[in-house]
Amino acid sequence: MKQFQLFYAFLKVGLLGYGGGPSSIPLVHKEVVERYKWLSDDEFGDILALGNTLPGPIATKMAGYIGYRVGGVLGTVLSLIATTVPTIILMIVLLTSLSSFKDLDWVQGMTKAVVPVVGVMLAVLTWQFFENAKKGLGWVKTVIFGVASLLLLEWLNVHPGILIGVLLVAALVKKNKKEQEGGSSS
Repeated sequence: MKQFQLFYAFLKVGLLGYGGGPSSIPLVHKEVVERYKWLSDDEFGDILALGNTLPGPIATKMAGYIGYRVGGVLGTVLSLIATTVPTIILMIVLLTSLSSFKDLDWVQGMTKAVVPVVGVMLAVLTWQFFENAKKGLGWVKTVIFGVASLLLLEWLNVHPGILIGVLLVAALVKKNKKEQEGGSSS
């Protein structure tokens, strides 16, 4: 049953994730965190952060990892097929048919109308991440990290992978320091 649920969840992502990775992320979140509860918000955030540091499309990286975590090797295969095959079929069908209609107003309007919807979906997901960060760090640290990340990513052009890597190492060092302090005081 879990294999079918994996396939179905990622099939929806593959069919409805119009616009690529940014539009797929909220759909994956809805399925794996909210609907099936295979992951917590924190685990999803960790997978998303790590997936963003690796090359390639985010939807397939997340499908592969989540599929493996939930359903093993078969889960990985089913999740990847469900994520990629609809896109391949839709690309072939749509590109052959839409290329003859691309100059029509309704086709151009359709593609322009999707942009705000994806923007809202990303804003909702961002707000959820801030809410979760607030629970762990508090508002002040969350805002400081958010502003610092914005400055580093947008104005100083630091690669997101470097920023995420530094934060992961800092968290591990802090965790190890706390464990050593806790172990030495016992």
